[in-house]
Amino acid sequence: MQMRTVTLERKTNETEITITLTLDGAGNVAVATGIPFFDHMLHAMAKHGGFDLSCTVKGDLAVDCHHTVEDTGIVLGEAIRKAVGDGAGIRRFSHAMIPMDESLATVALDCGGRGYLVYTGSFGGPAVGGIPGDVFEHFFHTLCGKAGITAHMEFSGRNDHHKCEAAFKAFGIALGGALARSGRKGVPSTKGIL
Repeated sequence: MQMRTVTLERKTNETEITITLTLDGAGNVAVATGIPFFDHMLHAMAKHGGFDLSCTVKGDLAVDCHHTVEDTGIVLGEAIRKAVGDGAGIRRFSHAMIPMDESLATVALDCGGRGYLVYTGSFGGPAVGGIPGDVFEHFFHTLCGKAGITAHMEFSGRNDHHKCEAAFKAFGIALGGALARSGRKGVPSTKGIL
């Protein structure tokens, strides 16, 4: 069985990113973006999704974290789309509901080639782990657009760290389920293509 592994690099005046993603992995993760909380979230997402992920980012953090987070979403989304290929044999749809203490996150995904995000949830403070709260929505919007994923994400709770981490874990678990091999042949679409 062929391993679905992709390595991508992207270099701009704002960021330098290298990502290696293995969909059929074991949750081996090494992330270094220069933003410790973002590293923690990406690690949780890949680990619980069952992916192997190596991600190194050098960004213009002296400006702020926006370009680093957004561009990571771009490259990770492109890596997912490339690793999926034509989509033959994937389950395509999946969902996860993940609690973390008082917080709860629900994610439902369709990895059918159409990028769209419905994001319902908010944070109590202006930033989580030093990252402005709106940047997380932008990350998922960018990732879904580049990967061709329709995602419905919803989270609630009292602790911002718990809400954010539950959302990343739920996204990873749902993504792992959607991209798992179904055992069926062909592309899971009535159109014949994703």
